[in-house]
Amino acid sequence: MKPIVTTLIVLAVTAFATTASAHVVEVTTSIPAAHAADDTDLREAVESAIDDALHHTIGFTPTAVTLQNARRVGDRIYLMFLIVDRDGEDLIKQLASDEQKNSRGPVTEPDDADEDALTL
Repeated sequence: MKPIVTTLIVLAVTAFATTASAHVVEVTTSIPAAHAADDTDLREAVESAIDDALHHTIGFTPTAVTLQNARRVGDRIYLMFLIVDRDGEDLIKQLASDEQKNSRGPVTEPDDADEDALTL
């Protein structure tokens, strides 16, 4: 009897559970450095990279795309985009707000700290 009751409870919890619907994706792509000869070429190459990521990489409708980082390595420029939907935007804002509330000042890295210092 116990296994049946346990199974029913698990099924009920599973049936009524809601799933998270926030989409937050970081996409890394690259463009040839030769396409960055001038501002116009660079803008077109970056827009093409964003277009490609939006149409071939993600499976949701984004509401925000931000360039997080760009690095040149050899003859390529690597672009890291953060792509989010509306719920993802809310999640990012909530995380930033929580981080500010919980912030206790700068945390020192163990390599930079004194050996006797306490690092939080």
